[in-house]
Amino acid sequence: MFDMRRTFLLAATACGLLASISAGSAAASVIELGATKTALKAPVCPANTAASSCTIILTRVTALETLRDGISYPTKVTKAGRIVAFSVGLSALSSNTNTRRSFITFLDSTYGGTTQVGITVLQPVGRKTQWKWQVVASSPYYHVQPYMGSVAQFALNTSIEVKPGQVIALTTPTWAPVLSIQQPSKQFAYRQSRSTNCNNPPATSQAQSGHQTGTYSCNYAGTRPEYSATEITNPPATNPVH
Repeated sequence: MFDMRRTFLLAATACGLLASISAGSAAASVIELGATKTALKAPVCPANTAASSCTIILTRVTALETLRDGISYPTKVTKAGRIVAFSVGLSALSSNTNTRRSFITFLDSTYGGTTQVGITVLQPVGRKTQWKWQVVASSPYYHVQPYMGSVAQFALNTSIEVKPGQVIALTTPTWAPVLSIQQPSKQFAYRQSRSTNCNNPPATSQAQSGHQTGTYSCNYAGTRPEYSATEITNPPATNPVH
């Protein structure tokens, strides 16, 4: 005999199991740290700007973006996870092949080698007004000359663990054409890992490495370093042990 009541109970039980499975599913999310309404781009010299005033080259430092589209520390980690890639906008320097080659030769010889970049994970240290940051992790450096004139994304061979409160910076041990200049000063800014002679390129390397602590006193309002980092967050716990 057909038991309507038993059939209804079985259906209800199945629905409950499906609901519990759905509620208990754990999915990581992908976050692009540093992404705002202004998309990454390959920097160019603004129109009618003399070559001596076109300061789009970052040299031998670690650069931390502090303001992008009015958002403070756009690369700050808010959820624990792992950095799996980073993107960077690289200027072509010139549309003329011979001029570009001349610029590259000069920059290579002046700043210690070919253009290279990597990312650095920083942890704030001490009072905020001291602008001190400690390196907690870093990626290898990537040779980026073949990608000049474009926005390039680099997948990390080994992902980097990050925790809330840490920030992602961009480091070059040599030079990198990654700065968009003459931006609104109240909307864009970044700091370099040095505290003196801020109006000139560093005489020696100030790029942070190892687990050293650096002071980021050199502030550049109205300049935007073109980089972001891709994070995959840790999945939420579905059956925590109490």
